[in-house]
Order: sequence, then structure tokens, then C-alpha cells
Amino acid sequence: MNEAKIINDPVFGFIKIPRGLLYGIVEHPLFQRLNRINQLGLASVVYPGARHTRFQHSLGAFHLMTEAVRSLQEKGHFIFDSEAEAVQAAILMHDIGHGPFSHVLENTLIHGISHEEISLMMMEQINHDMNGQLNLAISIFKGEYPKNFLHQLISSQLDMDRLDYLRRDSFYTGVTEGNIGSARIIKMLNVVDDSLVVDQKGIYSLENYLTTRRLMYWQVYLHRTCVAYEKVLVNMLIRAKDLIRMGQDVFASPALHYFLSNKVDAEWFAAHPETLTWYGELDDSDIWSAMKAWKHHDDKILSTLATDMLDRRIFKVEVHEEPITDERIQELHEMIAENLQIPIEDAHYLMSVNTISKDMYNVDDDSITILYKDGTIRDISEASELLNVQLLSKKIRKYYLCYQRFE
Repeated sequence: MNEAKIINDPVFGFIKIPRGLLYGIVEHPLFQRLNRINQLGLASVVYPGARHTRFQHSLGAFHLMTEAVRSLQEKGHFIFDSEAEAVQAAILMHDIGHGPFSHVLENTLIHGISHEEISLMMMEQINHDMNGQLNLAISIFKGEYPKNFLHQLISSQLDMDRLDYLRRDSFYTGVTEGNIGSARIIKMLNVVDDSLVVDQKGIYSLENYLTTRRLMYWQVYLHRTCVAYEKVLVNMLIRAKDLIRMGQDVFASPALHYFLSNKVDAEWFAAHPETLTWYGELDDSDIWSAMKAWKHHDDKILSTLATDMLDRRIFKVEVHEEPITDERIQELHEMIAENLQIPIEDAHYLMSVNTISKDMYNVDDDSITILYKDGTIRDISEASELLNVQLLSKKIRKYYLCYQRFE
């Protein structure tokens, strides 16, 4: 019997998944579902190559974790085989709770519960199916295990999740500036007082990593066209929910119908055990197939939004430095109502006003500790000659106004 399953990954080459516990996770239906969820939501509207999945990303993060554990062991940090396997299992499952289109629908189909919390519920489910073999992995994932640096490899400023998605998203979007030196950063990882640090020689790779991450946010994740397309999707689902609440018949798969017709939040999940099962049935295809039916719905608002989605008629988007005035919003409401011949109180479904802000450098979020040869440690913001933290800490805030096109 083969020792490992080998997967050919376009970003990292051959990835080996040992048979047994780790391969058992990959084969689990909840993990296989990630094949049907795009990593970058609707970014393919701007970058047609960006159709890679959460499944691919999870395997990539697993590969980087394998490299990181090996690198730390080579530096003399003791990691038991059981700990290595557990931290690999945890990173494999770190994104398992994502819903359709990744982050886009977190406050539309569900409210007041994060995908991390759902990931944990799904991990418990897989653990149950695997007779408790994931207890250690879950303990590390939750940050409850005594070796804190293992948790930091899964969730921190330099976790394997970020190192993979920046490399992978850069590769599939073709935004070559996003290509970070993940291999070098991993080689430079070290541990001091149970915390991850980076050897001084890795400082230039880190400077590149921090600037790259911000570039990818504005150029890919918060690209104005992507944001505008996401708003069409969100408004379309809100309209479908409202129509169901008003007693109208709206086509949806059983899983999607469950989330459109119920107000699902953390309390709902706790009180209704079947919710997790329905959530595990949901993926991108539920939404796309619903749209194809909604395009022909009698409701003009729902059919317009579904047609926008399917035919790539993206909301027009304006980016402003100042907040959008009430007068401008009222003017748009009147224009939309007149053009579509709908009541003015329904015009809000065809527009969206959002404030998007991102720190270039956030002390809490980007603090990375550098280890010098003499054993002293300093934060990257003090150690770097290139990073002007005063300048980078400046909060960038943009106001996005998105609305239906009529030309």
C-alpha cells in the first residue's frame, strides 16, 4: 500500500498527503465540499483565472505547514510526531466552515456567527466521524494546547493560511507583484519563549510580504469591480429572502431555501442541530442555479439582479474620499425607481453604500518579531529600514457607491 497520496499542485508542485488520519480528512464529504467553493468569491469577474477553490488553498496551506514543521525541527525545536500530524490536520480544516462565495455571504445567509465558529463545529463533526482522532488538532486550533507556537502556525501574522493564499491568489489572478517568498520565510522561522519569530536574515522577505499583502487587498480583494459585483449578489439574496418572508414563491435548492426562509444566527445553530447539515450541503452551485431561475421571476427587482449577475452587468461604482451625501442617495433612489417603474422604497435593492478601510500596517495585525544573532528580539516596525510605520499605519478609508446601470 502506498505511503502517501501525491497531488500535483500548480503553485508548489507535488504535495504528499500521508495515508491514515490526514488523508481521511481530505476524503471526508465536508472537506470535498470545498471543491465547490471558489477561494476568491467573485474576483473572476476582473481576473478570469481566479477560479481556484478553497480545496486547493487548504492543500497548499497543509503543504506549507509540513515544510514549516520540518524547518523548526531542523533548528532543534522538539515537535512530537503526534503534534506534527495534529497541526497539519488543523491547517487542512482551518477553512472548512466557509460558505458559498467565501466571505461575501457571511452576513447575508447567516448572521452573528463567523466561518471560524462554523469551522470548529464541522471539525467536531469530522472528529466524531473519526472516533476522536482529532482531539489534539482541535485543541491546537483553539489555542488551548500548551505549545502556543503551533497555534501561531495556523493563526497569526505569519500563518501558513496567509502564506498560501497570497502565493496562490497571485498565481491565479496573474497579479505577479503578489508573489511572496514563502519558502524563504518558512526557512527563517524560529521559536523564542514559545512564540514564533523570524531570523534577522529574513527581514527583506518580510518587508516584501507586508507590502505585497496590502497591494493584493486593494488590487484584488477590494477591487472596485469585485466589490460592486458582490453587492449585486448580496442585494439579490436579500430580495429573495424578503420575497419569501412576504409569502411569495421563490425557487431554491432545499439547502438554500433553508437559509433564505430562516433567520439563522449563532442561537439558531445552537437550537437546531439540522442547521449544520444543511450548511454542509450549501456551495456556489446552489446560488448559481437559483439565479438562473430567478432571472425569469415575476418580481422585477429579483429578475433584474439575477440578470445582472448572470450577464455580468455589474453595478456602476464610484469611489469617493468623502462620505456619500443623503442628497446623492435620494437622487439615485428616484432615478432607479423611475427607470425600473418600482416604488421608491424598493430602490435600495439596486444600490449599495459602503465604507471600506484598510490599514497598511496594523500594530496588532502585522506585528512580527525579528530575532537577532545576539539573541535580542525587536518588532519588524523597529527593525526594518524600509517600512515607514508612521506612513504605513495611516488608515486608508474609501467610500464606495454602487448602483444599477441603465445605459
